[in-house]
Amino acid sequence: MERAEAYGFSGAMSGAFLLSCLLFAAVSRRQRGPYMDEVFHVPQAQAYCQGRFLQWDPMITTLPGLYLLSVGLVKPAAWLLGWTGSVVCSVGMLRFINLLFSAGNFYLLYLLLFKIHQKNKAVSGFQRILSALTLAMFPTLYFFTFLYYTDPGSVFFTLFSYLMCLYGNHKTSALLGFCGFMFRQTNIVWTVFCAGNVVAEKLNEAWKIELQKKKDEKISSRKGSFSNLTRMLQFLVQYLMSPKNLVTLTALTWPYITLVSLFFIFVFINGGIVVGDRSSHEACLHFPQLFYFLSFTVFFSFPHLLTPTKIRKFLLSLRKHPVQYSLIIVISLFLIWKFTYAHKYLLADNRHYTFYVWRKVFQRHELVKYLLVPFYIFAGWSFADTLKSKSIFWILVYFVCLLAVTVPQKLLEFRYFILPFLIYRLNIPLLSLYRQLLELAFYILVNAVTLYLFLNRTFQWENSDEVQRFMW
Repeated sequence: MERAEAYGFSGAMSGAFLLSCLLFAAVSRRQRGPYMDEVFHVPQAQAYCQGRFLQWDPMITTLPGLYLLSVGLVKPAAWLLGWTGSVVCSVGMLRFINLLFSAGNFYLLYLLLFKIHQKNKAVSGFQRILSALTLAMFPTLYFFTFLYYTDPGSVFFTLFSYLMCLYGNHKTSALLGFCGFMFRQTNIVWTVFCAGNVVAEKLNEAWKIELQKKKDEKISSRKGSFSNLTRMLQFLVQYLMSPKNLVTLTALTWPYITLVSLFFIFVFINGGIVVGDRSSHEACLHFPQLFYFLSFTVFFSFPHLLTPTKIRKFLLSLRKHPVQYSLIIVISLFLIWKFTYAHKYLLADNRHYTFYVWRKVFQRHELVKYLLVPFYIFAGWSFADTLKSKSIFWILVYFVCLLAVTVPQKLLEFRYFILPFLIYRLNIPLLSLYRQLLELAFYILVNAVTLYLFLNRTFQWENSDEVQRFMW
């Protein structure tokens, strides 16, 4: 990192942290007591603070990583600074831990951008800093900086694990992946993603050698043709069937294999992936979740995905491949028809934005969910088009992990999209300065509206005296 870039990054991070502290103070003044899921998280952390490690709230569905780390941070700080009484493990103190995670996420996002785009000499230090700042302000994640939720810590350990994977420190990566798993069980998918990165890199190297051999033998094949796809699949099968290759891949990925094996042991002993209350977190094949994720991504990455150039290219692609797109439309309509679910929380809890999205869009008419298919297809095409700089094997690994982390979820919850979105955004080409500033301004606007609604537009339910607030 050059000195000017280092100063720029330090200034951006310091400014963002100061702004977050001011917003944190505003949120803490308006909402002093636990709110929403904090009603479960805060008492559980406070029980751990008091040494009652066998006490467990059966309504909590995640593992105790957040509470253990909270005790590990707050208790030594309280001892060093002489804090006693209600200050130790208070709601404000516990929330402040996520403020620290938020700063850590900013730093990790910058390091990841630096590592992933280091070969692109056209990317300036200012672009990296601006991109890291933008992603650190990503609205769905940034909002939970100010509440005691698992999301900032879950993202921190997953991003840290990914960074260590890219630098080849796979044992450290797996250990950090375990920490992420302790915050949210579905993070095991991103451990598989890290292992897949290693495998995809080896496959890509071998595939390039294979292509060079074919070139030397003067065997021609049109790029993107069916025969080329068949050759690639044959190569993939042959490579993975080779004992020598399997031994090499196992030697490289054994830390991840160990962690995934421990995960399956946990699932077997626990009787499922969810701890605590399972009645509202049943797994199912909810394929339209992929469509919702693509729509979510287009909304938050419109400077990347929703451009006149991309629309023209998409229309040209439609004209060139009508049969393929017709088949995709039929499959999409079938998946929506047979696999659309509406979770009871989605229909009943009017504090979340998803409640209004579902009511105002999908419940407007029975046909709406089908009429959105053309937009989903454009979103999917544009999404894939931005990843064309990655190898086909990397894209395959990411897509499998994307399906694994979204499709089994019955509840439409934007928080479930945070990590797949960030991994995607880190790996696509950086935008021009103008578009980056546009994206940052949009994120700031969304954050401002969200926090304004949360702090000032309160309401009450008929059967409750508690103040209710709008949130993600």
